[in-house]
Amino acid sequence: MTAPDEPATRHRLDGLEPDNLLAFLALLGLLRALEAESRDSLRPRAAWDVEHPPLRPVLHLARPLTQTEVAEAAAAGVARLAAAHEFGGRADLDHPRPDARDLLKAAAASPETRQRADLLTALMSDAAVKDAKDPATAPVDPTPLCLLFGQGHQHFLDRLASVPRTEVPPPRGRGKKAVAVSAADCLAEALFKPWHRDDPTFSFRWDPAEDVRYALMPGDPTDPAYKGGTQHGANRLAAIGIAALTLAPEPRAGRVRPAILGGRSDARGFSFAWPVWREPATLAAIRALLGHPGLRTPAALAHLGVDHVLVARRISVGKFMNFTRARAEER
Repeated sequence: MTAPDEPATRHRLDGLEPDNLLAFLALLGLLRALEAESRDSLRPRAAWDVEHPPLRPVLHLARPLTQTEVAEAAAAGVARLAAAHEFGGRADLDHPRPDARDLLKAAAASPETRQRADLLTALMSDAAVKDAKDPATAPVDPTPLCLLFGQGHQHFLDRLASVPRTEVPPPRGRGKKAVAVSAADCLAEALFKPWHRDDPTFSFRWDPAEDVRYALMPGDPTDPAYKGGTQHGANRLAAIGIAALTLAPEPRAGRVRPAILGGRSDARGFSFAWPVWREPATLAAIRALLGHPGLRTPAALAHLGVDHVLVARRISVGKFMNFTRARAEER
């Protein structure tokens, strides 16, 4: 195992559990952030350490960095990419079709707005809208990863704008014992250490740990003493990572619906699948695997170095939605 202060070209990401959707999105966000900050010099890639349990991803770099330097580069990349997370004060992902079309066309009009185009095309398409009396002005049908629609005052776009820009959580602890962390420290905790979820910051309900059944809690869920926290660094990276999952309109069940890389809807609802691959792969290569038509076919991607595929399902608990822990796709 590489020491935290030892420069290396391989870093095992012990914080990113393989069956956690939030962790996988954070991995995509890490690669996006490092590419945005130092693509040519670092050439970041990722693979899975299948031979050394517990299963974790490994970051591969073209030149050696310490864990601190990795986190600092990632923090700089997140700050750069967060500039695209501007939604004009809109709280929810419910743009009317004409507004969505205008936003997408404007983002695609110039190479200088590529990052914004990537983000918007991962969130919506003007070709996939909800049922309405007037389809011409119907609101978009958002990415299936959008779990927040205002229930419990939780708003998806509001959080997607604020979380990447919130560099650090509030100091941890009380009074003189409170400890402040830097943006790089926060990301390093998410990447290299087991998660403690100590931060009172916003999240997106992508972490299976957020599936809290209130009837089983020992106290009032609105009481801060019982309310669970988040892993802020992981949510910052995941908010950046979602832009890698491009959305496209798909004819299904008599209407046009949104489909994303890795996603599938069937009689059991929506699920998201991601591969566990053995050899270092760039973000572009990972996106290609996610979009491969044989992603969920047993052993179909073995020739591409894929060991197995994990699938997380979207579930509803009352008015809230969550994702389950991922399970290996049955062979």
